[in-house]
Amino acid sequence: MKTDETESFWNSFCRATKRGNARYEVVALGDTPSMATELAELVVIGRKRATAGLLEVYLTNGKPIPEIGGFVVLTDGEGHPKCIWRTTELRLGTLLSVDDAFAFDEGERDRTRSSWIAEHQRFFARQSHQCGFAMHDEVETVFERFVIVWPPALLEGG
Repeated sequence: MKTDETESFWNSFCRATKRGNARYEVVALGDTPSMATELAELVVIGRKRATAGLLEVYLTNGKPIPEIGGFVVLTDGEGHPKCIWRTTELRLGTLLSVDDAFAFDEGERDRTRSSWIAEHQRFFARQSHQCGFAMHDEVETVFERFVIVWPPALLEGG
């Protein structure tokens, strides 16, 4: 959700990069405040450079599907902006189509495909239940890779 704090963070980025009024989304990863904070920290420290979500959840909740070149203000579990990312790659596929490289780039747990699948089956089951559809291994999944573009302290070599 956009707040005065996320808007100020975004405007600082736009002023510093001489960017016009580009569209952006505000995202907190996970489904609890503690999970959002934990996952935001993985992004901030550079371990997490990918994320995945269920296509049906985007559609059910009326949230825009990420797009290549799109911007995201990532917040922690309290809604404080932590960074801005730009989406560099998108792929739509089934849950089980995840590969080793994506699981590693998502940066969670031991970064293996098997742990990625187990964790996402649990997480996606909670989401699908809340949205009123059945979870299954062929569920359409949005795989997204990104790069951090703000603040400068988080940029490689910054």
